[in-house]
Amino acid sequence: MELARILHRHPEVEIAAATGRSQAGKRLGEVFPHLSACDVEITPDIVDSVDFVFSALPHAASAERLEPFIDDGVKAVDISADFRLKDLDEYTGWYKITHPCPQYVETAVYGLTELHRDEIAQSNLVGNPGCYPSAAILAMAPAVEAGIIEGGSVDLNFSEVNENFKAYNIDGHRHHPEITQELGDINGGPDLKITFLTHLVPMTRGILVTCYAPLKPDAVPGGEDGRTAVRRIYNDYYDGEPFAKVVPQPPQTKHTSGNNDCVIFPTVDLRADRLIAIACLDNLVKGAAGGAVQNMNVMCGFDETAGLEQLALYP
Repeated sequence: MELARILHRHPEVEIAAATGRSQAGKRLGEVFPHLSACDVEITPDIVDSVDFVFSALPHAASAERLEPFIDDGVKAVDISADFRLKDLDEYTGWYKITHPCPQYVETAVYGLTELHRDEIAQSNLVGNPGCYPSAAILAMAPAVEAGIIEGGSVDLNFSEVNENFKAYNIDGHRHHPEITQELGDINGGPDLKITFLTHLVPMTRGILVTCYAPLKPDAVPGGEDGRTAVRRIYNDYYDGEPFAKVVPQPPQTKHTSGNNDCVIFPTVDLRADRLIAIACLDNLVKGAAGGAVQNMNVMCGFDETAGLEQLALYP
């Protein structure tokens, strides 16, 4: 649904097909009235030739349906978890299923554009990141790359949708290995010990993460100069990035509702000598459909921001 909304205004795209089982035979606008301008019939399968495929099916089912397109060299972005993890044992352990298309796991690129832009540009298959890891990795990557933190813990608070507020998946979340994989690649040293804890609050859109890590001794100056140094590290790391934006005050989920931004606020707890990085994004846009379109733009040589320049919704 969100992909169709974004792609409808994309200057380089024509939506050729939208698939579904239960609503097959209906027009897209019949099922989702806000998409009435997208005059596409929902079909069980893609039957015509296409240049690009997005899959938003559940894990395992996604890889199965994508396999013939990958075999034919059609460019694809998978929004499920099937092509995110490089370790097949990790995939089986977290998703409790044998990977249905293991031959393409190693060549697929993890689709966090800010980290893997060059590889994405050369790839026909991208595994779109999970929404939690998109925010968490972008929040911590500059500090890990700069080597200013110890191998401590990273705690993440997630807000999505529920009529309640509670912690869940206390014993482990499926997105944990993505965060470990990507930050571990940046770290290039001992494994980072990561604590990943998710919370539900009554919101339709929005992820907010708060990450904590102990600073290495003398990695940055003391006092306010340390905060300035950390902000400089983050600004330098994301310099020129269209959608990863370092901000001077703690972000709110309203700041990213409906747009493709991940806004990041780094600071230092001066009393504990600890890095704090807060980031938020729209889990349906930068955390899913928007990130997928951003990857498509890079894969196809389009302007990376094409179709993604909308401002946040407010209120």
